[in-house]
Amino acid sequence: MKPSQPSRPAQSAPVHPLDLLAIDGLLTDEEREIRSTVRTLADRELRPHIAEWFESGTIPARELARTLGGLGVLGMHLEGYGCAGTNSVAYGLACTELEAVDSGLRSLVSVQGSLAMYAIWKYGSEEQKQRWLPGMAAGEYIGCFGLTEPDAGSDPGAMRTHAKRDGSDWVLNGTKMWITNGSVSDVAVVWARTEDGVRGFVVPTDTPGFSAPEIKRKLSLRASVTSELVMEDVRLPADAMLPGARGLSGPLGCLNEARFGIVFGALGAARDCLETAISYAGDRTVFARPLSSYQLTQQKLADMALELGKGMLLAVHLGRLKDAGTLLPEQISVGKLNNVREAIAIARECRTILGANGITLEYPVLRHANNLESVLTYEGTSEVHALVIGKALTGEQAFR
Repeated sequence: MKPSQPSRPAQSAPVHPLDLLAIDGLLTDEEREIRSTVRTLADRELRPHIAEWFESGTIPARELARTLGGLGVLGMHLEGYGCAGTNSVAYGLACTELEAVDSGLRSLVSVQGSLAMYAIWKYGSEEQKQRWLPGMAAGEYIGCFGLTEPDAGSDPGAMRTHAKRDGSDWVLNGTKMWITNGSVSDVAVVWARTEDGVRGFVVPTDTPGFSAPEIKRKLSLRASVTSELVMEDVRLPADAMLPGARGLSGPLGCLNEARFGIVFGALGAARDCLETAISYAGDRTVFARPLSSYQLTQQKLADMALELGKGMLLAVHLGRLKDAGTLLPEQISVGKLNNVREAIAIARECRTILGANGITLEYPVLRHANNLESVLTYEGTSEVHALVIGKALTGEQAFR
């Protein structure tokens, strides 16, 4: 008589990774509703096309801007001028849902709302706000933000772009690099040296002397428009200057807005990878058992769920601080450093669970990992954010 085989324990209902820490209980009904609305649109209109856009290295930017503007997510955390005026956590959750589809889509939204629109909203004249913000909120105009240069990335103080007075006009010359939305933009916020220090300028992109050649052959953020900005004797009227920004505090204030969106957004990419890996592991049979039933697989999934949940707790906490008006730059650096670093680790680990299938565009994990390579270094590299945190801890400036 054969001994009976030991029976396997009954399978319990799986729990979503973010439900482990009851994240939804930290959100208001309105925040959850906004998240649901963005997720629904993303699943219906963006996700079905994203692999094709990534593979071809092109996106229908104009159409996407109008779609996202109609949803109300462009500049959604700003008040007035056609903007939705939501709180920071709601904006962060929208970034999460967009980046769960692709980092390039979140980049379009955050550059539009947290860099170009925010610069005009925060530092612009009333005339500049009325001229540009309503159309940008609706997606009728696309904006970009020109700070980074070929030889001045982490050190914006080394910028060479300059603006000189010529009568009552300004004449702008210089080059910017790695500019999201650049070649599809209607307006560029460009930062330049003047005799009065670094100042910002609102530059209509049809101004003579302005050009924005697109950067091709990217291996990351392929579903995003990335460009160079070239300004050759671009003549601007006196009122093109942003009156409220003087020195590097202006552009750096805008960068903190964009970095906040990344704190949430990167977790969207990580969540999409983890959801994919859990589903795949449950369906994949290895040695006559589901891949998800092996201890090594469960160890990977548990570690990733832990980091995803911790990252979301951090993001929501920073959002509450931001809405209270007490969020510090070094706290944003903590969020950006931790959440992007963990997101890219999750994406890479999920790829191992999918094996060879993980390298194809049939699944999103390697696409997310490739995108996160860019997110890791833009809006401040991991090294820069570590030094910001180090300065806060020691009081010592270590950038030079």
